[in-house]
Amino acid sequence: MNSKMNRLRVVGGASVAALAASALVPTTALAASTSGADLLIPKPAEFIPALVAFVIIWVIMAKVAWPSVLGMMDKRQQKIKDDLDAAAESKVKAAEEAKEYEAKLLSAQKEADAIVAQAKKEAEEERSQILAKAQTDASDIVAKARGVVDSERKKAMIELSSSVVDLSVDIAGKIIGNDMSDEEQRKLAEKYLAEVSTPNER
Repeated sequence: MNSKMNRLRVVGGASVAALAASALVPTTALAASTSGADLLIPKPAEFIPALVAFVIIWVIMAKVAWPSVLGMMDKRQQKIKDDLDAAAESKVKAAEEAKEYEAKLLSAQKEADAIVAQAKKEAEEERSQILAKAQTDASDIVAKARGVVDSERKKAMIELSSSVVDLSVDIAGKIIGNDMSDEEQRKLAEKYLAEVSTPNER
């Protein structure tokens, strides 16, 4: 705002000076006719006052207006330079932030991959443990079942042997008669049964 006022003052002062200079110059008769080359060549009476007015205006402009114009141009140039520096700094900062973001993203990706790999490893270990436990449990069940089967088989064999002995004693008693006691008949039947069952077991 101040610079505009200064400009107006300078222009106004220059206009006043020009008017004053032209007022001081003796005017020629307007009635005189001028033509041709006379219009292009200034007359001494007009040239000197115009030169004086130009010098006055030039001095006023050099003293008042020109420094403010140069100052405004310097300020404008400095502002443009500052804006360019700020833009370059912002660009560099944005590039650094982009690099940091990419580094963080890469780190997060690696961490996620590590977590997934660890989860897969733990799941595989858990699966292996479950399979091993299932196999162990199945082996234990099979072993117990075989033990139960063997036990029941032996028990059935014992019961069957006892029944066979009793039946043999009855049959032998009927065939042989009462010449042998029950104890002797039982021993004989057990011996015979043992002889018969031994080859089968082998």
